[in-house]
Amino acid sequence: MHAISRFTYVKSMSRNRRTTRRRHGLQVVTLCISTTMVLILLGLVVFSVLTAHNLSNYVKEHLTVTVMLSDTVSVNDAHRLCRDLYHRPYARNIDYVSKEQALKEQTAAMGSDPSEFLGMNPFVATLELQLKGEYANRDSLRWIVRELRKNSKVTDVAYQEDLMDRVNVNLQKVSLVLLVLALLLTFISYELVSNTVRLRVYSQRFLIHTMQLVGASWAFIRRPFMGVGLVVGLVSALLACLVLGAGVWSLYRYEPSLTAVISWEVLAVTALAVVLFGLVITSLCSYISVNHFLKMRAQDLYKI
Repeated sequence: MHAISRFTYVKSMSRNRRTTRRRHGLQVVTLCISTTMVLILLGLVVFSVLTAHNLSNYVKEHLTVTVMLSDTVSVNDAHRLCRDLYHRPYARNIDYVSKEQALKEQTAAMGSDPSEFLGMNPFVATLELQLKGEYANRDSLRWIVRELRKNSKVTDVAYQEDLMDRVNVNLQKVSLVLLVLALLLTFISYELVSNTVRLRVYSQRFLIHTMQLVGASWAFIRRPFMGVGLVVGLVSALLACLVLGAGVWSLYRYEPSLTAVISWEVLAVTALAVVLFGLVITSLCSYISVNHFLKMRAQDLYKI
């Protein structure tokens, strides 16, 4: 009879341990899923900020400044002027468009040849100048235009000033919105992960108190929770990177030209930010949550 009771007790304890392990495992999985979702959102914000910066440079560098040349400028003179401009710090790309090429392009665009009823080619040779991104703003363009107009081979310089201003203003607004969204999402994500971690630590508050009673130091008690937090953070970050990578790959397949905006540097910085944030937020939340219960008195553990 005594042996049967002992066997029943051992079996019951074994079943309780399995139930406890299963419950703790489910908590870890829940924490991993919730952290992964948070990191995906944060990764999207980081990716959007970096992509917006690249998009800003891309748009600026494709705004064209048209440099009109005098009729007396030969093709060789025009090419020499191109070489001189290439040595200027603001020049990114220069294309020479001859009078004949301009006439051909306009004839194709309008469907008729203007020289047939004018009796002459009304177009002039031009240089299509594309600036580096940091020079594509109103202040820089003013002194660049003044410098170009001082050249005797240049008759006029034209560019879409209003378009450039609108591009800069809109990109500044987008950057501000993304920054505010990043700060807000960081706060919300911390609260979500912190609550999930606290629930997991809460279920083991009595174990923490028991370890304190037998003389375990705070650092010793925190170590396993911090270890689990780091593992969860790393696994969640890797899962988030896989999801984000799959999304970027789908974008590439849909529009291959996005490689001009979405560079490998953007992807690397986004992945690094996701991994670092995943490790920091889970370990920090674990540290704070365990300390919260370590500071509590035994009678207070039953009141929460």
